[in-house]
Amino acid sequence: MVSRGDKSIILSLLRQRYEPAAKRPAGEGKEGAEMSEVVQVERNGGVATIRMNRPERMNAYNAEMGSAMLSAVSDVSADPTIRCIVLTGGGRAFSAGGDVEFMATFGEEAHGKFLDLAFRLHALIASLRKAPKPVIAAVNGVAAGAGFSMALACDIAVAAVSARFTLGYQNIGLSPDGGMSFFLARALGTQRAMEMTLFSKVLSASQAAEAGLVQQVYPDAEFAAQAAALAGRLAAGPTLAYARAKELYNRALSQPLETQLEEERQCIARSATTHDFREGVGAFLEKRPARFEGR
Repeated sequence: MVSRGDKSIILSLLRQRYEPAAKRPAGEGKEGAEMSEVVQVERNGGVATIRMNRPERMNAYNAEMGSAMLSAVSDVSADPTIRCIVLTGGGRAFSAGGDVEFMATFGEEAHGKFLDLAFRLHALIASLRKAPKPVIAAVNGVAAGAGFSMALACDIAVAAVSARFTLGYQNIGLSPDGGMSFFLARALGTQRAMEMTLFSKVLSASQAAEAGLVQQVYPDAEFAAQAAALAGRLAAGPTLAYARAKELYNRALSQPLETQLEEERQCIARSATTHDFREGVGAFLEKRPARFEGR
């Protein structure tokens, strides 16, 4: 089970995104690739790509991957040189969801083991939603179960033509996790979300796009380049304004209109104090493209 110490570490990782850059360990913010057994992080300009790296298991999610992904997301979220995050999978899958062979080892400890596994996954989902910069799900193949949840937790999702989306929980006698019931019901409505759940319905990339679950579908041969171009475009945008917009949309799901209006008033006033606002206005008046710096 997750010990009290492990929980403290995970909660600490969630808090790190708010640390000033000067307090973070030396070496963060450097370009290049950072490797682990199950997760790879590549920094290129203002874009950080987090790649799930268990291709032989279709990037199936287990405790090791959960901890590594949470650490990676927290790290790049706190790095001011990173202005866009891309989440994708290595090999032919985005993520096939929970590792069933790993689950099969739980035996009589299944209750506690699943509480621990979901704790890590849900910390990751919260981290993706709270990251103060755009997060793109680049769905390069199948996204099932927890993998589907991860894609839904990102700010936008793009998919290769060959990508497929399904829950799959009912196939092994489980209920959804990873925020699936939260995101899917809001995206599709309760009855359509239940249809996908009860019948383990599989959506093609084009069907997912029609349902609004992904925002763009690209040919497989062009997918990596198109996703990179989109990330580069967002990394060149007004990062602080993006972060405040994300905060507003997150809060809009749970508070009344009057509260939301006041939140918008405060956020736009804070945005008006930034360098990017001054640059944007100047560029508009001078009829030239804005050169945002994320500050």
